[in-house]
Amino acid sequence: MKSLQSWLSEYGESHQNHTNKRIHWICVPAIFFSIFGMLYSVKLPITISGRLLPLIFVLFTLLLLYYARISRSIALGMLIIGIICTILCIAINRISPFPLWQVCLLLFVLAWIGQFYGHKVEGKKPSFLKDLQFLLIGPAWLMSFIYKRLGIGL
Repeated sequence: MKSLQSWLSEYGESHQNHTNKRIHWICVPAIFFSIFGMLYSVKLPITISGRLLPLIFVLFTLLLLYYARISRSIALGMLIIGIICTILCIAINRISPFPLWQVCLLLFVLAWIGQFYGHKVEGKKPSFLKDLQFLLIGPAWLMSFIYKRLGIGL
């Protein structure tokens, strides 16, 4: 299995352009949240405290295990992101006149348009076209910059 640093370095190769990087700071979190929200909208036939279990809770647990294999600190950061995403899902469900999945689907489409525009500016294909695991590395790549700024080790 590749090390986190190896994944981040390889991902960074197709993310050198300043404009593309800025677009990624907006679009990667938007895509992550939109997928989280769409999967939060899918309920499993399992109840916990009288509520149906959102599918994302099962899948996000598996995602955290993946991140923990490459970096425990990234996994912890992603856990915090997951909590924030859950709070946002609950808020959108309460205040939006549209179902959460519809809001997230629109956000998903718009964010991917942004991503592909960024890669057009960059002049390089998105990394996930080479390996689908890069879809999971994008959020970790951004988190690595936050950690560096905060002095937190990977």
